[in-house]
Amino acid sequence: MNDGDGHGSPPLRLDGITKQYDGGGGTVTALDDVDFTVERGEVTAIMGPSGSGKSTMLNMLGLLDDPTTGSVELLGERVAALSARERTDVRRKRVGFVFQDFHLIPTLSAVENVRLPTRFLDADYTDRAVDLLGRVGLADRLRHTPDELSGGQKQRVAIARSLINEPDVLLADEPTGNLDRDTGEAVLGEIQTIADAGVGVVAVTHDSLVGEYADRTVELVDGVLDG
Repeated sequence: MNDGDGHGSPPLRLDGITKQYDGGGGTVTALDDVDFTVERGEVTAIMGPSGSGKSTMLNMLGLLDDPTTGSVELLGERVAALSARERTDVRRKRVGFVFQDFHLIPTLSAVENVRLPTRFLDADYTDRAVDLLGRVGLADRLRHTPDELSGGQKQRVAIARSLINEPDVLLADEPTGNLDRDTGEAVLGEIQTIADAGVGVVAVTHDSLVGEYADRTVELVDGVLDG
């Protein structure tokens, strides 16, 4: 894939995506002809009940799975033609992930966890990791390990880690799921700041609080997107 910035193209787009699985009782349609565009500088909340297809859609947006029909476009280019190695490389460069359960390495400090996605790169990203942790309010927690951090602090470390490679898109899976309301609001404020810097943010969630902070909310029910 071209390493240009895809000027004029949205960071990520799903075009007519259908995803079907072979289940014990027959074919299951997880996504049904879904069109969806991630816009720069916008927070979009994808909401829906369990089993509605949210995880499948997140996997499509994260270039982790292939559709049965339809196409995924990253910076205006179709992803289908990429090899597995190319896809991994472009995902690392262009897409950041924030998970409900943080996925921090317990034996590493906050700085080391943030630097983790760059471990196979030649450059030293320590200064950028320190800067990102400062931006999310953790300048005084650089050397702390996850067991020395609160839930909200862990989520902020995870957000900083997702930004280490300056992605075009940030995908958040239930970003407030393990947080109390006050901490969730603080984390969502950080996510809004990230979008204000030009990153396209998509949050997949059950939490109506996320919708309050989103620029756009869409509903996913039985694999069909509305909104």
